[in-house]
Amino acid sequence: MKASEVRNLSNEELEKKVMDLKKDLFNLRLQHATNQLENPIRIAQVKKDIARVKTVLREQQLAEREGG
Repeated sequence: MKASEVRNLSNEELEKKVMDLKKDLFNLRLQHATNQLENPIRIAQVKKDIARVKTVLREQQLAEREGG
């Protein structure tokens, strides 16, 4: 997921995306704990995606505050 893709989403879509990514991260951690995870690098990718989405969400919130 690229930041340019994330910036095109609305606040509601971003919040939903964060929740979905957190669920994915939980499932990946569960698979890792039970030695069923095929690609452990995926955990780091999902963490970075969560951070990316939260950053864009915060930028949009600050822009709304300044604008209105």
